[in-house]
Amino acid sequence: MSLHHAMMGYERKEPVLPAMAAGATNAAATVLPFRLERQVSHLLRRAHQRASSLFADQFASMNLTPTQFAILAKLHERREVSQNHLGRMTAMDPATVQGVIRRLLARDLIAQRDDPNDRRRVLISLTDSGYAVIEDALPRARKISELVVDSLRIEEREQLVRLLRKIAD
Repeated sequence: MSLHHAMMGYERKEPVLPAMAAGATNAAATVLPFRLERQVSHLLRRAHQRASSLFADQFASMNLTPTQFAILAKLHERREVSQNHLGRMTAMDPATVQGVIRRLLARDLIAQRDDPNDRRRVLISLTDSGYAVIEDALPRARKISELVVDSLRIEEREQLVRLLRKIAD
């Protein structure tokens, strides 16, 4: 069964969600049997596995991890940003973003400097090499996004993005 079919509940007549039958008044008496294929967390994990596999295929020759790509993509969009803000924008905790920054600095893909207005802040930006890498990476990332949702109609793709944003926030 494809992920798309599993998410849409095509293989079975029972609903993907909710766990209780529609219109039920007594929750204990109407809980549907547990089916792994209906569980949001399971379906998200499977979708993540597919996206991760596509990422690995597309980025193997570039030696970039998803977190490194996220940092470079956000810097491409924002030009220069504090390390703390960069972590928040890419949903990385401070320890993770620090490690990613360290590895990207070692590869000369980013540069850092003290914020002239606040010595406690470090500003991060792309180097020329980093800019070249992200320019090569962006079409690959677009291709991954397209492949992940290739079985969905345009309206479904837009709805999926809206719903994922809602869940992620």
